Amino acid sequence: MTPEHVRSIAIAGGGPEAWLAAASLARLLKSSFCDVCVIDSPSRTAERFGETALPSFHRLNGLLGIDESDLIQKTRGTFRLGAQFADWGRMGDRYFHTFGPLGAKLDAVPFQHYWFKLRQAGDDTHIECYSTATVAAKMHRFAHPTSDRQSVLSFYSYGYHFHAGLLTAYLMEYAQAHGVRRIDRNVVDVSLRSADGFVDGLRLDDGSQLRADLYIDCTGIESTLARHVLEEGYRDERHWLPCDRAVTLLCKEATDLAPCAESTALPCGWRWRTPLQGCMDVGYAYSSAHLGDDQAVSALLAQFPGAALGEPRFLRFLPGRPAKFWEKNCLVLPGGDLEPLESTGLHLVQTGIARLLTLFPARRYSPNDIEEYNRLTGMEYERIRDLQILHFKATQRSDSPFWEQCRDMAIPDTLRAKIELYSQCGRIAMFEEEHFLEDSWLAVFIGQNCLPRDYDPLADVLEIDDVKAALLRMRSMIRESVETLPTHAQFVEAHCSATPSQVHA
Repeated sequence: MTPEHVRSIAIAGGGPEAWLAAASLARLLKSSFCDVCVIDSPSRTAERFGETALPSFHRLNGLLGIDESDLIQKTRGTFRLGAQFADWGRMGDRYFHTFGPLGAKLDAVPFQHYWFKLRQAGDDTHIECYSTATVAAKMHRFAHPTSDRQSVLSFYSYGYHFHAGLLTAYLMEYAQAHGVRRIDRNVVDVSLRSADGFVDGLRLDDGSQLRADLYIDCTGIESTLARHVLEEGYRDERHWLPCDRAVTLLCKEATDLAPCAESTALPCGWRWRTPLQGCMDVGYAYSSAHLGDDQAVSALLAQFPGAALGEPRFLRFLPGRPAKFWEKNCLVLPGGDLEPLESTGLHLVQTGIARLLTLFPARRYSPNDIEEYNRLTGMEYERIRDLQILHFKATQRSDSPFWEQCRDMAIPDTLRAKIELYSQCGRIAMFEEEHFLEDSWLAVFIGQNCLPRDYDPLADVLEIDDVKAALLRMRSMIRESVETLPTHAQFVEAHCSATPSQVHA
């Protein structure tokens, strides 16, 4: 083994992102191979009450050997089949972004083209009727997908909702059990080597010095390490994703436990409601250029769904991305900085760590490896960014200056290409490093009233009566199968119910 591989990694920042990175590195690298420490600042900014994970979190469970029921129980978690969006296209609109397919192939072309064909013929059945996950979420039903590939109950996946503080504690306990050291200090200075600009060490608020071979910045908008190292800085993308502030508050949950979150468009941004065991995380993400903090609190409380638990927290984020994610011996994992609408923060930390391990550096570092890391990570961010921009761009609302600005804004060329292809014939262009696949794009396009001028002509190979019969069977099978599932609340109670002390913590 070369003696020049990275033998020590220092992670700056706390919260779920930093401890997720630490847990993953500790599990795969082993403490005897590489020392990992987390500088968990006691003065770090407040975090959301809730945290959301996409289905990609399943891979992390397998990688770390985490028992799902134990994780859900100890984090007051719930399951997530997707998200309900309200008032985004027009006031009164509702649609669902599902973790599963919209329909199934009948013959040579994707399902949506048969649905477009029937729609042009006067059939007004919504495409969501052909999604198992969507039907289940609307009926508040949940169970793990079956392994029987002949069943429509195998045609979906799921993510999670967590209490953010409890998730941090869970991952911290795991990481420390696998050799990660926690340093409860603030970084007050970053020293660079004069010869090459590499980070030489960190000075902490007790006067001590910390040195490592590789430094990972998980401090979010504070950029404690990155602002000293990244020569090209940060690409501010608020001109596309205008929400840069949020106020969040825990609510006593009094309604049935839904296996999905809800995102509702408001005059200056959007409101989230994320169900947890015993409570709900409620927040308003807004544009500080259009709304003040006091006004945001008033707007949130005006439609608050129950009794408040505690005091509001204010969050800041800067939609955008570093020009480079990895430069010299400093790597940035800014998972929570991108607009939180599609809950991609934890996912981006996962993929960032996975790429790091694929391109794990020698101490001298390879410019080619770093360039490839930046290329792949940059593309992934841009693909996710484009889907999020589509939510704001594809609106017909004109009830506030905020929505008028969103509707009329210029958009990236990559998103414009997707919109133009879809508008012509209902096809979705899929680029390299896409996380959200064709069905996700369709959910937003159709949900926000963007329908193509035509459909794939190969959909005419099947006679229209045959298409009608096949789709009727499909939606009947989905409805009948979903009705056999327990409610989400029943499933959680049976398999991973939090203890009373956890619920009231």
